Amino acid sequence: MTGRVLIIAGSDSGGGAGIQADIKAVTALGGFAMTAIAALTAQNTLGVHGIHPIPVAFVRQQMAAVLDDIGADALKTGMLATAEVIGAVAEEITNRAPGLPLVVDPVMVAKGGHRLLEESATRALVERLLPLATVLTPNLPEAEVLVGYPITDAQAMEAAGRELLALGPKTVLMKGGHLDEEGTEVLDILVSEEGAIRFTDPRIHSTSTHGTGCTLASAIACGLAQGRPMATAVARARAYVRRAIETAPGLGAGHGPLNHGHTVFPFEARSQ
Repeated sequence: MTGRVLIIAGSDSGGGAGIQADIKAVTALGGFAMTAIAALTAQNTLGVHGIHPIPVAFVRQQMAAVLDDIGADALKTGMLATAEVIGAVAEEITNRAPGLPLVVDPVMVAKGGHRLLEESATRALVERLLPLATVLTPNLPEAEVLVGYPITDAQAMEAAGRELLALGPKTVLMKGGHLDEEGTEVLDILVSEEGAIRFTDPRIHSTSTHGTGCTLASAIACGLAQGRPMATAVARARAYVRRAIETAPGLGAGHGPLNHGHTVFPFEARSQ
């Protein structure tokens, strides 16, 4: 089982998040990863030290080159940085990949606090990209920016998910890792027109969490590319990320990377 996934996102020089994490996750889960790099970053486990945008025309060219030749079974967007890039990506998806599963990870702020999406680009994200999304995967700080109010409990998470659903995506995965960070459980809620599915696991208290959002979104995209139903793709992706945190290599002095390459084939065999 392969599954071709085109990822449009930013590069992370530290290898823990962004395009690098995306490629590793898709490969580990048996898919074939392709990329259109939308921005370069100089970053490590301590934070983002610099951002270099990619010309919009070249982002388009990367997408066109891949889609017109290799094709894709699913797409995933991450850090897009500017309204111009978001608009271009939305147009290329509409013209070259209409109807394909699209996972939108609304990357806004790095774990160290550095803003990765210009404030002016939030409107473009909402108006241009969310209506194309098969699933939107915000963490709680990102969801709070999009809905405009604090999200403090599970009920508010689900309500916010329904508000975001009204913006156009077919489903919304509300990621609850930031809720009650000293607690014993992690709750994610998958919201759709059919209802809400709750996923819970014991919380892993770890500093090796750099790139969890990128990794989860790409793992979901890989599952969709391989023909898995949404809930199944989310469940497998969550299990993969969980194990990647549990077996993290402990690199760096800050928020360290995950172990993206853990038990690849045994994990896949258990997940059929």
